[in-house]
Amino acid sequence: MDISGRTFLVTGGSSGLGAACVREFAGAGANVVICDIGEHGAELARELGPKVLFAKTDVTDEVAVSAAIASATERFGALHGAINCAGVATAERTIGKEGPQPLAHFSKVISINLIGTFNVIRLAAAAMLGREVAPNEDRGVIICTASVAAYDGQIGQAAYAASKGGIVALTLPVAREFAQHQVRVVSIAPGIFDTPMLAGLPEAARESLGKQTPFPARLGRPPEYAKLARHIVENQMLNGEVIRLDGAIRLAPR
Repeated sequence: MDISGRTFLVTGGSSGLGAACVREFAGAGANVVICDIGEHGAELARELGPKVLFAKTDVTDEVAVSAAIASATERFGALHGAINCAGVATAERTIGKEGPQPLAHFSKVISINLIGTFNVIRLAAAAMLGREVAPNEDRGVIICTASVAAYDGQIGQAAYAASKGGIVALTLPVAREFAQHQVRVVSIAPGIFDTPMLAGLPEAARESLGKQTPFPARLGRPPEYAKLARHIVENQMLNGEVIRLDGAIRLAPR
């Protein structure tokens, strides 16, 4: 798919991996709708110009996601892709010093990371299906964000790893289902990236985390994620796969 002139929804687009995708795709001539609960998306949209729109969106809210998609189609004519970067990360043992982890904490992570992603997938795909395309042309591309924690989650990551493992597991069956509609589905599993989730850590701790990556021995950079997302859109043979973007890291137990 040629990105220029196409329209993409980016959840979690106000910061981190999502904001990097917004910049990468807008810079390539795409129309972009930033979906986020934070207001920084409005500032980013103003900075990047009229081809970028901000829609305040909770990915777990069906009405809000539907409204964002409607805004995309009304403003730009059609929806061609969705990039799911919205998510939360927590570190909490299943049995802590104060007893079992509150079930609500686990449910919140699953609700945002997994159910929220699926909510966007189903609604975005439905909006794509009515678009007329040639027999071998992409009708749409959906990208999801998993994590290396889906494969080697650490102690305290039960909720996060489960949510990202769910994204890994749904990638192939959804890609197989959507193949008849010429919609591709691919997930990216990042390693340790320099995002706002790590922003509160001391610099020494951030450097230590980066050095755990075999090569390059540093934190991943959000633009590197965005470049892979762009390549997925442009490379039609990428479908039904989860791509580790991690510098060969394998997380230790703790």
